[in-house]
Amino acid sequence: MAQYEHLPIYKKAYDFALYCEKIVRGFSRYHKYTLGTELRQGSRQVIRLIRQANSTRERAQVLLQLRSKLEDLKLTIRLCKDLQAFANFNSFQFAINEVVDISRQNEGWLRAAKKSGEPESVAHQT
Repeated sequence: MAQYEHLPIYKKAYDFALYCEKIVRGFSRYHKYTLGTELRQGSRQVIRLIRQANSTRERAQVLLQLRSKLEDLKLTIRLCKDLQAFANFNSFQFAINEVVDISRQNEGWLRAAKKSGEPESVAHQT
């Protein structure tokens, strides 16, 4: 079993999932059960994909899935902002910055996976 708790991307994603759980509590009832659910589930899916990527030899494929999930999360966060689900702008700003930071770490991990000699067909799927 691969260890993943030590990974900076895992720590950041886990902290973001905790933040999502806390921030969604402050959403209005309507947004809590629509966008809030999507935000919470997306943040947990990111953690699962990080664990999965760390546990497999062909990481690039999983990291590409992670990239897609992070883009979905960015979209959800922007919708939350535009629909005024966040209590204030600082909540939005923190959330989007965290996802952008996780995305950067994912891209670095993806580049490293490609350099490590994974098959080109897996590493270049987009």
